[in-house]
Formats: sequence, C-alpha cells, structure tokens
Amino acid sequence: MTIAFNKRSTAEQVTEGVDLHGKVALVTGVNSGIGTETLRILALRGAHVIGTARTLEKARAGCSVAPDMTTPLACELTDLKSVRNCAEAVHQKFDRLDIIVANAGIMALPKLQQANGLEMQFATNHLGHFLLVAQLLGMLADDARVVMVSSEGHRSAPAGGIQFDNLSGEAGYSPLRAYGQSKLANILFAKALAKRVADGVAVSALHPGVIATNLGRHIPKWIALPLALVFFPMAKTVAQGAATSCLLATHPDYAGVKGSYFSDCKPASESAYAKDEELAERLWKVSEELCGTVVAI
Repeated sequence: MTIAFNKRSTAEQVTEGVDLHGKVALVTGVNSGIGTETLRILALRGAHVIGTARTLEKARAGCSVAPDMTTPLACELTDLKSVRNCAEAVHQKFDRLDIIVANAGIMALPKLQQANGLEMQFATNHLGHFLLVAQLLGMLADDARVVMVSSEGHRSAPAGGIQFDNLSGEAGYSPLRAYGQSKLANILFAKALAKRVADGVAVSALHPGVIATNLGRHIPKWIALPLALVFFPMAKTVAQGAATSCLLATHPDYAGVKGSYFSDCKPASESAYAKDEELAERLWKVSEELCGTVVAI
C-alpha cells in the first residue's frame, strides 16, 4: 500500500482516476452524513448505486444527489423481514454486486431500547448488516469488495468483547459500551467473512473518523460537550469521513484485502478482542441463530 492518503484526504481525492462504470454498489444508510457522500462519490465515478435507508422516502432523499445513477430501497435493519425484502429486491433488479458498504448505524442510545428482544445498537449496527450481506453473498462478483464501517468506539466494548449472555441489554446497559460492542461486532464479522469468501473478494472494516453528523444525536449533552472539546481538533468533514470507505471500496491498491482494519485511509491496529478468531466464529454462529439463517458460501 503505497498511496499517501491521510485523515485530511477527501472521498473525491482518494477515488480520483477510478472508473466504476459498469459496477453495481450497495450502500446502507444513504439518507445522511457519510452515507450520502459515499453514494455520491461511487455514482460520480460511474457506479450504479443501490442506496438503502430505513424507509423508501429516506432512501429516495439520499439517492437524490445522483438520481440517474441510483436505485433507492427501504431496509430497516432492525426488522429482519425488511432486510430480507431488501435483499430480494436487489436479486430481482440486478445480476451481481461489485461493492457493498455497510455504513448505516446508530450510536449511544441514552436508554435501553430493543428490537426483537435484542439491544437496539447490536440489532441495527451488526445483526441487520450480517443478514443483509449474507443474503447477497451469492451475487458478489469475483473481485467484489465488502466494506464494514466500524469505529474506534469498538475499544469501549465490555469485558469479554461480546456479552452473549446479555444481548438483550436487560442484565445491564451502558450506551457507550453497547455501541462499542456493536462496532466490535462489525470488525469480527469482517474477519469471519474474509475467511469464507473467494480469494478475489476483499473484506475490510474501518473507522471513518470523528465527524459532526447526526450519528451522535442521542449522546446526552453532559457527555457530548466534553467529548466535543476533546475531539474537536481531530474532527473531520463529511467528505473526509467518507474517504476511507470509498478508498477501500474502489482503489486498485486495496483489491483482495482480507479482514484488515483501517483508519485515516491507512491500515490501523484494532483491539485485542477484534483480533480474537474464536470470538469472531462464535459471533458468526450466534448471528446465524438469531437470524434463523445458515450462511452458505
């Protein structure tokens, strides 16, 4: 990897000269922030982009930045039926997928919320994406790329990494630890998936950076204000925040990456829990059970 991109590089800069004409991409959470920017850049470089959001209205709004190059679809990640319906629509409309960017997410819900008996952040950030990607694996091109948007917040995961005996959150809930668990799950999923896909398929996870988007809208002010003071010097624009996702999804130098973690447009070191292969395999099996799906690859 010799390209000298960094935390201040933008998504346009890291994809300059990349030709995605004829490619089909899917990006989740395109209704705002780096999801919208990722969709815009992939379309700008020639890809047809399937943009998903919780509702079709929100997906259409996100896709409006490139209406002639996009297909909006509803995908409520906490609703496994909605996820399956979205995947079925992709199968019906397209023959293959070249890029998947699992971007959608929620952060630090102040009080415990659940979906299907699971803590909401785990259900949204991990399980919904697990099922969606699993349903689309058969469509991946030989040189496809799957990009999981995780976070440095994965380091705030609870002791043990994933609390398999408390996925409901009812035995104890911390907004930031639950967020960290869900983002750790993104990395573990990427690592387990990388071991299963064909040699030419790239799978990676990344930290997009500290960005002023609506992702942090649930963080209480008494926490948000001190965090803002600490992290303001490191903050990125939305264009910079989408750069690492777009780099991994498109750049020739990152073809065939297998389960690596990135930050600021370069390889980065993840936590010890994120490197735990046994934890990744256990999460995979539990995720299959929760989805009622055995992933065949």
